[in-house]
Amino acid sequence: MPKSLAKVQKKISKKGANISSLHENSRNSQLLRRASARDDKLARLSSARAKVNQPHIHRIAYFQEAASSATESFSLGQLLQLIERYINRDDEEVSKLENERRPGRPRSTREDMLKQRITMEKREYEAGFWMPHMTDLPNLEILRRWNGEWTSLNTMKYVRTAKSGVIHDSAFPPKSQS
Repeated sequence: MPKSLAKVQKKISKKGANISSLHENSRNSQLLRRASARDDKLARLSSARAKVNQPHIHRIAYFQEAASSATESFSLGQLLQLIERYINRDDEEVSKLENERRPGRPRSTREDMLKQRITMEKREYEAGFWMPHMTDLPNLEILRRWNGEWTSLNTMKYVRTAKSGVIHDSAFPPKSQS
């Protein structure tokens, strides 16, 4: 039985029925409603999944940009500096929002979200910051060639780099403390 809306419409039109002149509760109109609801549900789930994956894609893109200018693999000190720059990337915007706010007024939603994200990333950095393995030269090449899509991220190796300098292997996609 066809599931997608386009296939259902094609099947009904082959029967000789005009889709716009179907009876409200006929079998064909029920088929169309179910197929339309399924397509809507799939689109909603797909957009929700993309929204959840977006922060990881932005993080990898940041490290890809840093890797594109490097000629050799990164040392531990360079990695720690790179992570700190990543965490503090919105400091200018936060200070601008703080300065624009009148005294006695509550923080804006944007300012709250930025501060919350910075706090979470700092906490993650203390335990182990999830990132591509940039001390491994073959993995660095894979990162440079990455095309920006979620599906191609599973070919890279990932690590968790702690502020203390400890590096542990990690998995993709990142889970709590993989």
